[in-house]
Amino acid sequence: MLRAFFMKAVYDLPTTKVLLENLETNPSLRRLCGWEYKAQVPSEATFSRAFKEFAEKKLLDVIHEVIVSENYTEKVVGHASMDSTAIAGREKSCRKNTPKKELKAKKKRGRKSKAELAMMAENELAEIKTRRLELQPQRSLAENLADLPAGCDWGGKQNSKGKTEFWCGYKMHLTLGDGGVPLAAILTSASPHDSQVAIPLMQMTAKRAKVLYDLADSAYDAPEIYQVSKALGHVPVIDPNKRRGDETELEPAKKIRYRERTTVERGNSELKDNYGARHIRVKGHWKVACHLMFGVIAITVKQLFNMLC
Repeated sequence: MLRAFFMKAVYDLPTTKVLLENLETNPSLRRLCGWEYKAQVPSEATFSRAFKEFAEKKLLDVIHEVIVSENYTEKVVGHASMDSTAIAGREKSCRKNTPKKELKAKKKRGRKSKAELAMMAENELAEIKTRRLELQPQRSLAENLADLPAGCDWGGKQNSKGKTEFWCGYKMHLTLGDGGVPLAAILTSASPHDSQVAIPLMQMTAKRAKVLYDLADSAYDAPEIYQVSKALGHVPVIDPNKRRGDETELEPAKKIRYRERTTVERGNSELKDNYGARHIRVKGHWKVACHLMFGVIAITVKQLFNMLC
């Protein structure tokens, strides 16, 4: 059944029912999946239960990590390009729980003790450092991934024509290496800004391969991202954000390297056009992530094979 789901992604089949029809009518495809006769093909309900188990165990994430790690043990990734793409969901937006206002306690008269003053200072410092991007450099990859929102909600993103498009669903964040090989993939809610997933992507990529340059557009222009990229031994090549009022431009050598960032844009388009990212029929973060990872792994294997030829 795992082979059958990969076949569904490779042939861009919209539903499991269409997959079963192909398995029943095409003996060659059926034998590739391990079934000799039509009666041996499991039912649609069995496929659904198997898919749920794959999603809960995060099996596809493990497979992708093993494929990338094994193929990049003695290789160096010259350019690792980061970007995200919108994934439309088929479910309602999850409600954001707004905390209830607590009743203010009566203030005590008189001077505050040193312990109370120190506690107030710690609380103020904790309130100031609430930005996710400020906390991520001190956290591990597992902590950063657990902190990212995962529910279906509304998000907006500028398209290639400079207009903001809104959708309800998720956002797929990808890092692609030279040759268009996906090195890391993270699925979040649609609402987080791209920069909030840059550090987990770099941490995940660094565990799997040795990277020289991190390429990203102006949405990732933040001092924390530069800091983590340099700490990992990479050279950040990020397009300066003009909204900061800084008119600086990339150095001529970095401008030439920045042209390689189109690799991730082509990878996003290929995932959506040819590998099932437009045919989301499941609900829930882990099921959507599992569905997309079949396509990501298929692209990874295809591009690695093309690099050998």
